[in-house]
Amino acid sequence: MRAGSPQHARQGSKVVIFAALAGNLAIASAKLVAFAFTASSAMLTEAIHSFVDTGNQGLMYLGLRRGDRPADDSHPFGYGMEVYFWTFVVALLIFAVGGAVSIWEGVEKIRAPAEISQPWINFAVIGVAIVFEGTSFTVALREFNRVRSGGLLASIRRSKDPTVFAVVLEDSAALTGLLVAAAGLAASVWLHLAWADGAASCLIGALLILVAAFLANETRSLLTGEGASARVVRAIRETAARHPHVEQVREIQSLHVGPERILVGLSIEFAPSLSRAELDRAVRETAAQIAKVDGRIFEVFLRPDSPSADAY
Repeated sequence: MRAGSPQHARQGSKVVIFAALAGNLAIASAKLVAFAFTASSAMLTEAIHSFVDTGNQGLMYLGLRRGDRPADDSHPFGYGMEVYFWTFVVALLIFAVGGAVSIWEGVEKIRAPAEISQPWINFAVIGVAIVFEGTSFTVALREFNRVRSGGLLASIRRSKDPTVFAVVLEDSAALTGLLVAAAGLAASVWLHLAWADGAASCLIGALLILVAAFLANETRSLLTGEGASARVVRAIRETAARHPHVEQVREIQSLHVGPERILVGLSIEFAPSLSRAELDRAVRETAAQIAKVDGRIFEVFLRPDSPSADAY
């Protein structure tokens, strides 16, 4: 039996993505201009990182748009899992374009260091970038804090919406990378360590690869079919068990087919004394109550276990 299919707002995720996209595009342009004037390897790496992040926000927005398409014959439960796919693509881009290219550029600069001219430009751009990245990070973290419970890392692992926690991870890596770039630049200019700028690029690349690996693993888990959280499953069980004609909730299965869409299937033992009509009414009532447990539940399939259930 099917419950209703409520519409779920995605405005919070879109605000996070747009804030990150605008900030990253402005930062990337500024970093590229700084590299053109100073020839800093770390600054070029940071520019690449920001351009990759800008493209990533576009891909995640594409995932949201495609995921919002209504169900049809080929996708009877909707397109919500497109969000997971495009976030996985984002993780691959961070790894290949962000991490690998950054390490390659850093190694080249360690082997053949270039003199950094007008370093104050780099420091100015890094300062401005920290402000922009910090603003984007604050927006993403505030949105994530609205739904998280417990520690940040544990909440990320439990989250079913990668569009928000991906931005949190990207911006965290970006802020850390900016500090690493500043340290490498300072060591090159003031300590005359010619290799430090290239080494900073390698460290930034390694950081991006770690973030990409974590994000890819979390998205892989969502793509392969994660169930609802233990809290939601527990609430479903308690709600079903409260119906006066329910003898036992035998089995509950759930599946996220998108960040805001949960499919639920149950096997329930009803009182054996129920007539066919009474059982039918009890099934409808139970399914309707389960659908109200969480706004993301859009389908409830209930298999009754009762002598009157032979027609189901």
